[in-house]
Amino acid sequence: GPGERGGSAVVDMAGPELQLGVGWAGFENSIESISKLPQDLFAEVCQQIMLYLQCRTPGVNTLELAERLQNAGVELDVETTKEIVHVISLIFSRAAAQSSMSAEELVTKLAGSSSKWSKQALQAIRHVWNEQGKLVVTAEDAKHMLTVGQLVDLQWKLGMAMSSDGCRSLNYLYVTMVLKVANPSGEIIRRSFEMTIPQFQNFSKQFRELAAVLEMV
Repeated sequence: GPGERGGSAVVDMAGPELQLGVGWAGFENSIESISKLPQDLFAEVCQQIMLYLQCRTPGVNTLELAERLQNAGVELDVETTKEIVHVISLIFSRAAAQSSMSAEELVTKLAGSSSKWSKQALQAIRHVWNEQGKLVVTAEDAKHMLTVGQLVDLQWKLGMAMSSDGCRSLNYLYVTMVLKVANPSGEIIRRSFEMTIPQFQNFSKQFRELAAVLEMV
């Protein structure tokens, strides 16, 4: 239901009615935050979410989105940005479960769910839904989708420890791996870890073996 967290924004589309804000205290706060956004920036947020729900992007990078909003003068932190993305994803995905729902019907239901919706926000939602709502993946389609994370980017860099921390000696070479992964809810998360040179060499060897296997498929 709307109060559940941690589920997939794509998979969590079941339900015969678009019931929003029921039993979810954070819903009203998210709407207030949305109302602080200029209409063009909120439309951009909706567009990014729509691309994800259409399976055209692996997820929504909430960290980059928060930085984009802050650079535009909007004082919203990463957690608040995540809440906004969660709310709009839920709205679009629940609406997609009702294939006949028009943009006007969606906006009317939203306006009835809370008095805190701004006219500009509802106009942005109406426009985005009217243009692309029919392309959102439905619950039936989502049943066939994997619910595992998707690798977005992988980077590595070679480093050298210049001071001892008790775990490794001076001038100790190591490799830092940086992964960007889109989790099933669409959020893009960043993870980094260090590997010793032998570990990295073994890691690289396994990838070469995998590549050799794929060439024979």
